[in-house]
Amino acid sequence: MPFEKRFVTLDADKCKGCITCMKRCPTEAIRVRGGKAKILYERCIACGECIRACSYHAKKAVYDKMEIIDGYKYKVALPPPALYGQFNNLNDINYVLEGLLSIGFDDIYETSRGAELISEATRNFIADGKANRKPIIGTTCPAIVDLILLKFHDLKDNMLTLLTPVDVAAKLAREKAVADTGLRPEEIGVFFISSCPAKVYSLKSAFGVKAPLVDGVLSVNEIYFKLINEMPKIQNPRELSKAGVTGLSWAVSGGEAAGIFGNVSFAVDGLENVINILKDIEDDKVHHTDYIELNACSGGCVGGVLNIENPYIAKAKIGVLKKYAPVSKNNIEQTGKSREFFCQEKDFEVSQAFKLDDDRVKAMTKLKQIGGIYRQLAHLDCGICGAPSCKAFSEDVVLRGQSIEACVKFRLPELGGGKER
Repeated sequence: MPFEKRFVTLDADKCKGCITCMKRCPTEAIRVRGGKAKILYERCIACGECIRACSYHAKKAVYDKMEIIDGYKYKVALPPPALYGQFNNLNDINYVLEGLLSIGFDDIYETSRGAELISEATRNFIADGKANRKPIIGTTCPAIVDLILLKFHDLKDNMLTLLTPVDVAAKLAREKAVADTGLRPEEIGVFFISSCPAKVYSLKSAFGVKAPLVDGVLSVNEIYFKLINEMPKIQNPRELSKAGVTGLSWAVSGGEAAGIFGNVSFAVDGLENVINILKDIEDDKVHHTDYIELNACSGGCVGGVLNIENPYIAKAKIGVLKKYAPVSKNNIEQTGKSREFFCQEKDFEVSQAFKLDDDRVKAMTKLKQIGGIYRQLAHLDCGICGAPSCKAFSEDVVLRGQSIEACVKFRLPELGGGKER
């Protein structure tokens, strides 16, 4: 299994084997073996649900530490709009941006600026009729992208083929830094501040691009604690913010869809709701819709597990910041870039993690065996066996050598097991 997918890890010393994370995982990527959780990384979408669910704090997100910026001559921060919702009594984004300069960065390029450009590019994309199929599904949330590529292969052609706001911001930030400093691109470090492990994974794994566009991915929670020590020292921040309401709105569910303006669009957040709407799209039940925004986290990016603030409170705080901001401060014409600049550099590839075998005959044989095991089970989905469902347990017996005796039915006479079986 490639290391790059391991952006959620387990602290075995803290894990109690309680199965809470296993039952919450939307892709059945967790098993409990020997009293400890085990992650099947080929199925993990780095959504962070297991981190959110674990009361023992045994699941942890992997990200770069702040010290990584010291390896570059010039450091550029890419703050997301969700970062601004973490601070109490903030009425001016420039305090946050000035604070980032105080803790070691040389320049700032707001991800909100990239969001405004992608909003415009998406409107152009819809107007040009370039979509293979409608509704177009936004691809900004990498956990959703991975979920579709893992479990909803038929919806691949519905996915938007533009870059994400982070990708656009990273490209433009590096170009600006080269022009400002005269340094070589590799001497400049561009760092995104992430609210979730999925964005760490996607940026390091180069979703939709030929190579990673950032040099590191930091976490909102680490940067937050550095900023709260510096921001009170700032008296008169400079006017550094160059984004408007459209860009700021991407921090919360519905903000991305709102940037589509005159087109028919809506937003869905929370993995259970997202999976239900994906099933409806797959079953051709969603009509007369141009665009759908999907967020794995409830509330949107403000709900990411690497944030500090409650997502609903963070949403309200961002609402205050939007109150006096202009609609938008960025447009494609200003950048001088062609439309191709905002397009993905490579296609998404569907995952074969649920494929039973490369040989079709063997795969059909295994499918028959799984069905035979499943019919023998109690269908309680109790999780005592260490699998999230009876169907998953049946797969484990056939594919992973799990003993069928691990099922409680085969140990308890009252469920048809033991001596009375």
